[in-house]
Amino acid sequence: MQKITLKATDENSGERLDKFIADNSDISRSYAAKLCEDGLVMLGGKPLAKKYKITGGEEIEIDVPKPEELSIEPENIPLDIVYEDSDVIVVNKPQGLCVHPAPGNESGTLVNGLVYHCGGELSAINGVIRPGIVHRIDKDTSGLLIVAKNNEAHLKLSEQLKERKAMRKYVALVNGNIKEEGGTINKPIARNPVDRKKMAVVQGGREAITHFNVLERFGQYTLVECILETGRTHQIRVHMASIGHSIVGDPLYGIKKEKFNLQGQLLHAKTIGFVHPTTGEMMEFSSEIPEYFQKVLEKLRKI
Repeated sequence: MQKITLKATDENSGERLDKFIADNSDISRSYAAKLCEDGLVMLGGKPLAKKYKITGGEEIEIDVPKPEELSIEPENIPLDIVYEDSDVIVVNKPQGLCVHPAPGNESGTLVNGLVYHCGGELSAINGVIRPGIVHRIDKDTSGLLIVAKNNEAHLKLSEQLKERKAMRKYVALVNGNIKEEGGTINKPIARNPVDRKKMAVVQGGREAITHFNVLERFGQYTLVECILETGRTHQIRVHMASIGHSIVGDPLYGIKKEKFNLQGQLLHAKTIGFVHPTTGEMMEFSSEIPEYFQKVLEKLRKI
């Protein structure tokens, strides 16, 4: 059993317990609710219900069970592993590959491949469906992500992301000519109140900050580097669209009729950096922009 302690502040007053846990750890809200239902979330040794309202100042104790026997089917999916040791794996995910199973998509995911590759050596913080997954990238976004092999590594890596100490740099091709050399987008993000399949800039949403720098201009298009300070769902896609420069090929937030024959957005998680959870060594990894992305850039350079 892995024990986690979360300290609530006055700013958390009034929040539901399951939401508080999800916002202040790498435990998903649904898994936090299950832990509450199982009597594994306590205050002063007494179990709390998921609907418990935070008052501020509490020390919430959470017992995370040891990994269950995974119900996920191991699949021999080729993985582009950039780095691996006994604590972490850095994987270069291709476009079109889902990170973890979901209703209607129970197989053929990165997690299925990781279970085959690692067996039971994956952290259990995110439950049975998302073993080892410290952070995610969208199905149609390519690039690097960190996977934890044990709970201790997972918690330390999650803390780095929460405290904004991990570095994540993306490369994206966006619509339109960005005139400035760079900037910062600081706009809160939440579920779109009209279309629940989408995220949106919403007043009162979770803080979201993206820094961007122009790398190359192509008249009607701009190649940018985006640096995440926070990591909200669809953050770069929503933020760039919010300033009038949606990502090329984005089916949700972009232009419906693109001139390129694309299978998804031109967004690549190119560089990732973090402090190794055991050795304390600063580690940084980069990956090449995928061929389909490069081909679009080459076409634009010839125009």
